[in-house]
Amino acid sequence: MVAISSAARVRRPAKPFYKILYVQVLVAIVFGALFGWLAPQWATNEWVKALGDGFVKLIKMVIAPIIFCTVVSGIAHISDARKVGRVAVKALVYFETVSTFALAIGLVVGGLLRPGAGFSGKPDPALVEAFAEQAAARRSVDFALDIIPDSVVGAFAKGDVLQVLLFSILFGFALMALGERGKTLVGLIDDMAHGVFGVINLVMKAAPVGAFGAMAFTVGKYGPASLGNLIGLVATFYLTSAIFIVIILGAVARIAGFNIFRFLNYIKAELLIVLGTSSSESALPALMEKLERLGCSKPVVGLVVPTGYSFNLDGTNIYMTLATLFVAQAMGVDLSVSQQATILAVAMLTSKGASGVTGAGFITLAATLGAVSPALVPGMAILLGVDKFMSECRALTNIIGNGVATIVVSSWESELDRNKLSAALGETIDTSDLDTGVATG
Repeated sequence: MVAISSAARVRRPAKPFYKILYVQVLVAIVFGALFGWLAPQWATNEWVKALGDGFVKLIKMVIAPIIFCTVVSGIAHISDARKVGRVAVKALVYFETVSTFALAIGLVVGGLLRPGAGFSGKPDPALVEAFAEQAAARRSVDFALDIIPDSVVGAFAKGDVLQVLLFSILFGFALMALGERGKTLVGLIDDMAHGVFGVINLVMKAAPVGAFGAMAFTVGKYGPASLGNLIGLVATFYLTSAIFIVIILGAVARIAGFNIFRFLNYIKAELLIVLGTSSSESALPALMEKLERLGCSKPVVGLVVPTGYSFNLDGTNIYMTLATLFVAQAMGVDLSVSQQATILAVAMLTSKGASGVTGAGFITLAATLGAVSPALVPGMAILLGVDKFMSECRALTNIIGNGVATIVVSSWESELDRNKLSAALGETIDTSDLDTGVATG
């Protein structure tokens, strides 16, 4: 069995480097920047701009179905662990608490370092003023009422994220209450989610074209100096994520009785998988198996890890608040304290529509910007060229956060084998040693 599997893997032809999406996007970014720098008169053509705008529209096209499928499935599947209902409650409390820290740290670092300040591209002042007047005239009661759709179909047709979220949450809890009677429908929604994710995979094939157009237009219109702001954003995001992992998750791990750095070393193989795919979902089976080897009980692992993929996306939370501030700063839009508080509230909701799929953070950013201020949505094109680099960091932070969450909840439930924990974190266990259904030689 082992020999056959190894041979099969050897016979499988290696994927040519030029077919790897990561390489394609990277090359597109470089050529887009060069094109914008050397031929700004061509790079600022409306058709070049349309390449980036078109990709953004493709992403926005699937926002509503993604949020519906992931939120409904995430809530409905909690009923699968009815016997350990208190585990679900504790997990959700943990998710919301840590997610709030992730959102807040992104907001704080973005406000202090201001990576978007000084960006040379500014929106039409008249347009910004018009949006500001609309916002001033809008009452909070109007915002609250607009969360409730006139009809479910209308919410999906308009792509109103908050309205879709409200219906998805209610529908998810309704399916959870149905118990066994709702299993068939939950399975159908899960299958539909796979189809929607398939659409995303197709859309992401256009990422190099969109990245080329967005980067070429950005550099052509705003000049090469604009690249400095984008590089600064990427560096700020990685720094913020590192601070969150080391300080916030490190403190949580210490309270739970383990060392965050030893845990990172323990799952380093899974982290490399995530790094290569930019999706934390790709390492899900191996992570769950390793957490069981670590001493976490199987029921807790089976509930917390899958639920965390919809409700505990720390990296995505950091990205959304930080990127929203960057776009506002780059476009010269000053956000009030109440608007920044709105970012926290809206991002807390829209992050539940993200999954471990490549590009999910960019999708939820579109939802967050639209809900906070429509004036910020065009600024998404600024980020498209470098989103791939931040996607990897989002996925890495997400999988680390879900691993820590599982250990913490197991500890709360007194279902954590401390002897296994100490032994496992004291040695390195290769993923190939785990029974994940993939034989290795």
